[in-house]
Amino acid sequence: MARVAIVTGGTRGIGAAISLALRDRGHTVVANYGGNDEKAKAFTAEHGIPAYKWDVGDHEACIAGCKQVEQDVGPVDILVNNAGVTRDGTLHKMTFDDWNEVMRINLGGCFNMAKATFPGMRDRGWGRIINIGSINGQAGQYGQVNYAAAKSGIHGFTKALAQEGAKFGVLVNAIAPGYIDTDMVAAVPEPVLEKIVAKIPVGRLGSAYEIARGVAFLASENAGFITGSTLSINGGQHMY
Repeated sequence: MARVAIVTGGTRGIGAAISLALRDRGHTVVANYGGNDEKAKAFTAEHGIPAYKWDVGDHEACIAGCKQVEQDVGPVDILVNNAGVTRDGTLHKMTFDDWNEVMRINLGGCFNMAKATFPGMRDRGWGRIINIGSINGQAGQYGQVNYAAAKSGIHGFTKALAQEGAKFGVLVNAIAPGYIDTDMVAAVPEPVLEKIVAKIPVGRLGSAYEIARGVAFLASENAGFITGSTLSINGGQHMY
């Protein structure tokens, strides 16, 4: 059955792949983005998926943005919380603004978007919320106390909201990607990236489309008995 889906950070990288995967499965997809107008317009022009701009770290903007989407295309039954930023640095050098911005967008955005869409899903008796965590939220990472904390928080948020939503038919899960071949990873210095890949048992970076296929499955009817789970897609780099 076709549903309306919102993918935050949905015009670039992993988010773009998720938007396309959900569209290819027949859903009506809206891609949210926060800043890059040029790339958002290019994404819409190429793929025909509308892009709506708002800051997921802004609570009122999320409420207003989701209301506008519902007016334009219909009630939202699938939410993918993918938007995220990095402000890396050791704690010694990290500013409060570096900490706060990552928490505000990466973790706060999950709350804001769920607050805007969960009530409708609950009332209609069907919904899927998929939160994009990270291997670094599971295992930690040097120089990322803000990012690791926010992503770890996403996993706890997922389990708690899953308990609230289950009896209403709203299933909440997370995906924890490993190192994926995106612009964010491409910014890692080559010698550092080589060391990272050397620790991945399958011997390569992941593809954004491998994450997207996981999201598409969790958003489907076939995942009807899965909630409160984290699907790790990391090439075996972190097993637990």
